[in-house]
Amino acid sequence: MDKSAKIMWGLFWLVALFALSYFFQDKIEKKFNPNQRLDSQAQHGRISVVLEQNAQGHYVLSGTINQQPVTFLLDTGATQVAIPAHLASTLGLRAGREQRVSTANGTIGVKATTIKQLTFGAITLNNLKGHLNPGMSDNTILLGMNALKQLELVQRNNTLTITQ
Repeated sequence: MDKSAKIMWGLFWLVALFALSYFFQDKIEKKFNPNQRLDSQAQHGRISVVLEQNAQGHYVLSGTINQQPVTFLLDTGATQVAIPAHLASTLGLRAGREQRVSTANGTIGVKATTIKQLTFGAITLNNLKGHLNPGMSDNTILLGMNALKQLELVQRNNTLTITQ
């Protein structure tokens, strides 16, 4: 094989590996968050969104905080919306007074914040209290009970219908 054929063959495999990694990364992301594109239904002045469970049995969904895209994990064990502290500036959140909260990993100090607008599908919640948690290292936001109590939740089989 001459030099140019080797270069072309190498480029082919490089492109093939890139395409395969892109394809499988998308598959992995959809397994973690099967609710990346939410359809909303409106009936009698009420808005509903239907979520699918992910491979681990959790409800993970895409949405926004202050018009910035985020990924939520529904967490009925969280009292308030819990946001990784490193996302505060990206999401336009200001750190307020320090509070002590109990988590699955023990008691920690978090900063209070207010979320002007939180959305998923066509559902919008305004002026929610939240916590900026320095112990959360990934980018997933816990959608806690202060948000969920404003909504009606109905779980059937592997789906959850959320109605506002």
